[in-house]
Amino acid sequence: MDDVTRGVDSLLVVSIVAALAPFVAGLLPGSRIPQVVIMIVGGIIVGPQVLGLAETQSIELFTNVGLGFVFLLAGYELDLAVIRESAGRLALLAWAITAVLALGVVGLLEATGLVRAFVPIAIALTTTALGTLLPILRDNDMLSGRFGRYVLAAGATGELLPIIAVALFLSANNSFVAIISLVSMGGLAFILAFAPRILRGRRRLAEIFVAGEHATSQITLRLSIVLLIALIAISARFGLDVVLGAFLAGVVLHRWAPGDVRALEGNLDAVGYGFFIPVFFISSGMGLNVRSIIEAPLRLLVFFALFLMIRGLPALLVYRHALSRTERLQMAFITATTLPLLVALAEIGLRNGTMLPENAAALVGAGVLTVMVYPAVAVAIGSRQEAKL
Repeated sequence: MDDVTRGVDSLLVVSIVAALAPFVAGLLPGSRIPQVVIMIVGGIIVGPQVLGLAETQSIELFTNVGLGFVFLLAGYELDLAVIRESAGRLALLAWAITAVLALGVVGLLEATGLVRAFVPIAIALTTTALGTLLPILRDNDMLSGRFGRYVLAAGATGELLPIIAVALFLSANNSFVAIISLVSMGGLAFILAFAPRILRGRRRLAEIFVAGEHATSQITLRLSIVLLIALIAISARFGLDVVLGAFLAGVVLHRWAPGDVRALEGNLDAVGYGFFIPVFFISSGMGLNVRSIIEAPLRLLVFFALFLMIRGLPALLVYRHALSRTERLQMAFITATTLPLLVALAEIGLRNGTMLPENAAALVGAGVLTVMVYPAVAVAIGSRQEAKL
């Protein structure tokens, strides 16, 4: 069987899992399990460790685009004005406390010989999976109102600051080159996103742009995808220190995207959540080393608890004057939910030989568990409070 045939067969299997995920989620009685979890579990089942119906290597390109869409849509949801408000300042304070705690705890784990990759694991414990959380929070109306702004600010800092940390401390090059890469990437994102406005200054081009914005041309959507693919192409040439620049692309698109922004958001959701993002999560499940987790389950449980203790619990202190007790508990479990960055961090640690394979598997497995458990707990806390009122 040639590479093309294997790729098509794997993509067909992955597409079937993605299509079945919402049905499985809807048929499970009383279940609040997010679809992303079902897709990851589905990936484990169809992957090489169980049924062997699909392989990750043959769909790697689609997986990378899916990862890009996860961060692009997360960045698109970020309102830069939130960072300048009290919600943003409190989010930065909470993340700073988390970073200090992570450095201390991981330092102790390294001293005892339990971990070898100090920096990747410390960064991992400061992350929040805003992109993964968005569909869950939307479905449960947790992004609206005052609480939603605090959630978005906390999620944004939990993705943006770890991304910067990855670029600075885990770059394949030195830190100076990493900084130049980040600045260059941000400049490229701005130019590509702002270019359509410049073109619209010409009458004929403006007519073409307006005529094709909602027609089969889908000009704005195509330009947005050019931006995303350009950043992924840069990543392929310069390494993972710039791959997460898709987040910056989303930020830029949200603020400077031309034309009908609402339509663009709907189109990006359709393309991302409709195909590429499911491929990323299913592929992540296919690549998960389940055997390693089964052989050392305690590692997974330790990471699972540390995410809540280090990333989540500071919310109880930081937001004591801004949110109610119920909202602070919800915030703790929401901010402790993580996954996509863990996959990237595990890959970096394995590639440079600093992370033990069992820790890489446990880290990703714990991230999967946080997505399964913590958002459901946050939703249940809110539902119980509403029932009392």
